[in-house]
Amino acid sequence: MLRDAFAAFEQILSPPFRRVLWKSLALTLALLALGLVAMTKLAATQITTPWPFLDAWIAFALGFGLFIGLAFLVAPVSALVAGFYLDDLAQMVEERISPHNLGRALPNTQAIWLAIKFAAVALLVNILALILLLIPGINFIAFFAANAYLLGREYFELAALRYRPIDEVRALRQRHAGYIFFCGFAIAGLVAIPGLNLLTPLFGTAFMVRVHQRVAPLPAVAHQAGL
Repeated sequence: MLRDAFAAFEQILSPPFRRVLWKSLALTLALLALGLVAMTKLAATQITTPWPFLDAWIAFALGFGLFIGLAFLVAPVSALVAGFYLDDLAQMVEERISPHNLGRALPNTQAIWLAIKFAAVALLVNILALILLLIPGINFIAFFAANAYLLGREYFELAALRYRPIDEVRALRQRHAGYIFFCGFAIAGLVAIPGLNLLTPLFGTAFMVRVHQRVAPLPAVAHQAGL
């Protein structure tokens, strides 16, 4: 697992990945910035006190609180970004580790649907983790466990779908559930590091393509993907 994780992180910083890296970072940061501005303006319209200086302080406090809260939106936003760039990223990894048996790009509708579903589930899990942060003793454990399960499962499915139909992918994931969950901690650890968490879509894809090919022999015919 560690070898695959280090290889994945090294690859996302290599020249072929940099173009996708910058596009991914730009889109993720733009979405987060737009969300912050929109929520700050919406909150500011609800502030009505007789003292302008108090309004300014409340607006500042709300803006700061929203900025902190956006840390828990990195996972769902990154999931949306991954949906747009998954196939480019996965193919780069496959070309390095199995150039003679490449997967097939997912249909656009399926890729977008999976990204939206992934983002929705990620948002729910992180809201739960935010609530659990208020409970001493299990807060960080809950955060890492929830994200390890979610991210490991979803990135594995996204990588495997390039080769296998959805029913086979889910059966494969269930057979290797413990190992995939354990691998998910590497992705969850990246999510917990400010700044580096924006690399989650790239790392998660590069890592889980390797994990998928390690836990299961590649099918003889790759065009089954997307069925």
